[in-house]
Amino acid sequence: MYLSGGSARFLKLEARGADSMKQDDDIKVVVRNRRARHDYHIEETIEAGIALIGTEVKSLRMGRASLQDSWAEISGNEVILHDAHIDQYEPAARFNHDPRRPRKLLLHKHEIRRLASKVSQKGYTLIPLSIYFRNGKAKVELALAKGKKTYDKREAIRERDLEREAERALREKEKLD
Repeated sequence: MYLSGGSARFLKLEARGADSMKQDDDIKVVVRNRRARHDYHIEETIEAGIALIGTEVKSLRMGRASLQDSWAEISGNEVILHDAHIDQYEPAARFNHDPRRPRKLLLHKHEIRRLASKVSQKGYTLIPLSIYFRNGKAKVELALAKGKKTYDKREAIRERDLEREAERALREKEKLD
């Protein structure tokens, strides 16, 4: 079937749009902070870019990082990630980075202002949940969180155990049938 020039251009743009959608789903998770969901009530999450140097990027691509005990702080018009450990990249030798250096997170000004107003409320903090690569760029999933009390943690463990027992009972019943 013959298409006029205008229609062909439209189809090309539509095809290009479909390809770009596939690239948007290209996410490779490097590290997750599993303790964060156990220790904090997560109110909301936000994606932020992270300013890294070359050896840090190479080390992240190898999956050598840890978010344990890391946190973010708003100072002035910047958000800084503290205590995130990114191992040194061995082949870099003397050009390596400090593994626990503070790293700047890249957010829009209005996002920083909104987070600053929420963090100023009692009990809220910024916790990184994961570091991942999206379309080749390193990103941090940052959570606005409130600390859990010990009885909240015990309640969450109790609920999880009850769910496991119920699933186990259902599987055993299905085996008997």
